[in-house]
Amino acid sequence: MNATHGIVIWTAAMLSLIVTASAQPTGAQSGAYTIQETRLGPMEPPVLSPVLSADGRHLAYIKGRGQKQCVVVDGQAGAEYDGILKGSVIFSPDGQHVAYAGQQGQKWLMLVDGRAGAEYDGIVTGTLIFSPDSKHVAYAVGMGEKRLMVVDGQAGAEYDGAGKPIFSSDGKRVAYGAVKGKKQLVMVDGQASAEYDGIADLIFSPDGKRVAYGAQKDEKQLVVVDGQAGAEYDAIAGLIFSPDGKRVAYRATKGGKQLVVVDAQEGAEYEGTTQGSPIFSPDGKRVAYAAWKGEKQLVVVDGQAGPEYEGIGSPIFSPDGKRVAYQAWKGAKALVVVDGQAGAEYDGIAQGSLIFSPDGKRVAYAAMKGARQLVVVDAQEGAEYEGTTQGSPIFSPDGKRVAYVARNGQKRLVVVDGRAGAEYDGIAQGSLIFSPDGKRVAYAASKGEKRLAVVDGQAGAKYDGIAGLIFSPDGKHVAYGVKKGERYFVVVDGQAGAEYDGIAQGSLIFTPDGVLEYLAIKEDSLYRVKYIPV
Repeated sequence: MNATHGIVIWTAAMLSLIVTASAQPTGAQSGAYTIQETRLGPMEPPVLSPVLSADGRHLAYIKGRGQKQCVVVDGQAGAEYDGILKGSVIFSPDGQHVAYAGQQGQKWLMLVDGRAGAEYDGIVTGTLIFSPDSKHVAYAVGMGEKRLMVVDGQAGAEYDGAGKPIFSSDGKRVAYGAVKGKKQLVMVDGQASAEYDGIADLIFSPDGKRVAYGAQKDEKQLVVVDGQAGAEYDAIAGLIFSPDGKRVAYRATKGGKQLVVVDAQEGAEYEGTTQGSPIFSPDGKRVAYAAWKGEKQLVVVDGQAGPEYEGIGSPIFSPDGKRVAYQAWKGAKALVVVDGQAGAEYDGIAQGSLIFSPDGKRVAYAAMKGARQLVVVDAQEGAEYEGTTQGSPIFSPDGKRVAYVARNGQKRLVVVDGRAGAEYDGIAQGSLIFSPDGKRVAYAASKGEKRLAVVDGQAGAKYDGIAGLIFSPDGKHVAYGVKKGERYFVVVDGQAGAEYDGIAQGSLIFTPDGVLEYLAIKEDSLYRVKYIPV
């Protein structure tokens, strides 16, 4: 068997299918772990549309059997149908349920955990969705020229069209847009709204108690919140609820001016409000947005206009909601404004690099000084390099430490708490991580054509590929998948595990109790491998 790169098993030569039940696990001892290897079943190509559950523990795909097709989930083949709708196989968020659409003659039906629903003329592609709590499922179907929504197997009213449904965060409520003749409306918990010329941006509040959407009425647009129509404007955009669900905001156009509406109260009018605004603080108590005032731009926080600049970046709130920061341009210079205080001026600020620490007490960003770049942490400049790469610096979960990738000539290095590490030919994008307790740091690097993991400043063995670098929940263990020639295995705390023909990328995880799991292929069989702490 062959693979193309990394530790991805989804290649033409390796796509396979589980067709038998689980075998008994085998056990082994390795350091601080007992290793269990459970054979899920044999694999035989071809495999169509493989899907991995979000938790990495379950695998589903379509198998063709002559003129028939079926879906195989964790080694168990489902009933055969004349066809399986491509792209319809999905797992619930918790990974415990799977659904897909099957064709039977000229009819289509939805199967949830293998149980077939009623037959319809068609399933509307892209509408199948599980609720966030994984307890409910909804999808749109066609019956002749009509469309209707099916929620937990119960079909709703018929309409001329139906959009993708959305569930509230607690899974208890469902809403969707529908077409009735030349009008559109919203169905919320089975109740129809007033009819409008158009519907857009349907959302539930984060707590699931409220619903809002934009509507078109003749030549005007408005926002409807909890069934109550708001003021009419020439255009609306950026509709959002606050994280606590108590407040709602959006941008509006009125004549030749733009403004932000918060809790139905209009803010000051400006020449424009920038895309991405407004934003609420994480606690929902504050709101901010960037606006144009003539040729200048400014940030408005809680209704108070800040200083004017030639340009403004999108404002951000600290995680505790107490602080706000944004990038600004003053003539040819760039600077960062934190809590209304302008920082030092630079030749540039790296876009997207501005961040607060998780506790909100610290702020960092990457800046340019001439041809050199540096990272500024709490207004203190770090060493200058030829480049700081890969976007933002990162803070440890406790906010006490900071790390980033820098460039010296053609070399790359990681700087942790101001101390530069060894130089490498490359640092893998997004691989730099702190352990959950913030005490350790790791990343994947390259030397020539080889790849290695660097943990706490110590370089590991070299391999042909590395992926999935992770720490255990307690931060005491680190694991990653590697490729060596045509073989694949997992390295745990520097110790190489058993070799396989392939490892499913994305399946390498630590569970909350510290068990390391992944899915692997060996000798045309699929295995679930567990490292259980002893």
